[in-house]
Amino acid sequence: MSRATVSFVLNDDPNQTISAATRERVQQAARELGYAPHGLARALREGSSRVVVLNIDWGLEGNYSRSFVRGLDSELASHDHVLLVRHAHHTPRSTRQVIDAITPRAVIQFAEPYRTGHDLDDRGGGWKDGLAAHAALQIRHLAEHGHTHIALALPDPETPLADVRLRFATRTAEHLGLAPLTSLVVPRPRETGTDAVRAFRAAHSEVTAIAAFNDDVALRTLTALHDLGLGAPGDLAVIGFDDTEYGALVTPALTTVHIDAESHGRLAARAALGLDSTGLEPVPARVVVRDSV
Repeated sequence: MSRATVSFVLNDDPNQTISAATRERVQQAARELGYAPHGLARALREGSSRVVVLNIDWGLEGNYSRSFVRGLDSELASHDHVLLVRHAHHTPRSTRQVIDAITPRAVIQFAEPYRTGHDLDDRGGGWKDGLAAHAALQIRHLAEHGHTHIALALPDPETPLADVRLRFATRTAEHLGLAPLTSLVVPRPRETGTDAVRAFRAAHSEVTAIAAFNDDVALRTLTALHDLGLGAPGDLAVIGFDDTEYGALVTPALTTVHIDAESHGRLAARAALGLDSTGLEPVPARVVVRDSV
């Protein structure tokens, strides 16, 4: 066959009409010869590598990010691209270094849609199936169990997305006609977290339920209650967020919000590659009902 025909098949050129039989002959020969495309040569020809970079800031790792990465990686692989995940605090300079070094097809900033304030973008912070909807699910579960005075527990006020989650939770409480939402920080280490919960209860005795930023903060809150001789849900109901395995192992077992983000990752992959996302629908989040509420 001609070099052009082989090239069209191996590069899956959408502008060429090549018979299925010819495609199979080329692909079979490539398998037998152990052919692999030359990444640098391909990048020079295409103007970028077939690498997509995902930046994840510290403090955003969890079940959501892991399932997001699985979906993103799988979808990119199905389109002959490779995922590179970077865990750190990312700056424009560090991102520029990556771009200059490997010329990626795209750079994705994890949770960027949440930070940009696009509340109604349902592939980001939306109220249909984005972070806003997930935050509302958490508050609504407490309200359905009779709690009208709720606080949002945060790991640190500077944590990425802390202000966004507080905003979404506050708007949900207002919509449900609950008392104005309050917040507290439950820090590390254990003694400091216990002191914070003690001080908060002394100042806000009306609060009967805690919606935690994530399961880690929820578990710190449960530990603080234990150290204070209190319990959940009798003295204070506690609901987590992100459904880590540890929540099922403590006593009382932690009620939490489970989010399957693989479809979100696949959507992000198709957006990065400029592909149609028709047919990809996110799986609705759900409350994992256990004992702490």
